[in-house]
Amino acid sequence: MSRGAVAQTLRQHFPIIGHIQVAGVPGRNEPDAGQELNVAYLFRLIDELRYEGWIGCEYRPRASTCAGLAWLQTYGIG
Repeated sequence: MSRGAVAQTLRQHFPIIGHIQVAGVPGRNEPDAGQELNVAYLFRLIDELRYEGWIGCEYRPRASTCAGLAWLQTYGIG
């Protein structure tokens, strides 16, 4: 995100990407709706690119850790 054009960067560098980390922008909170990044679009793109690695969550929950993981239910996780 520090360079912008996240989707373009994913496509361009996909062959050398070994790990992906997510966080909300700009506050490094949960990567959910209302943030600057469209995480639903990016997750679809990651699926289209057939990424098989882990996606790490590196963010500070706005409330408790359990509440901070609720966004995963949108994607059928949790």
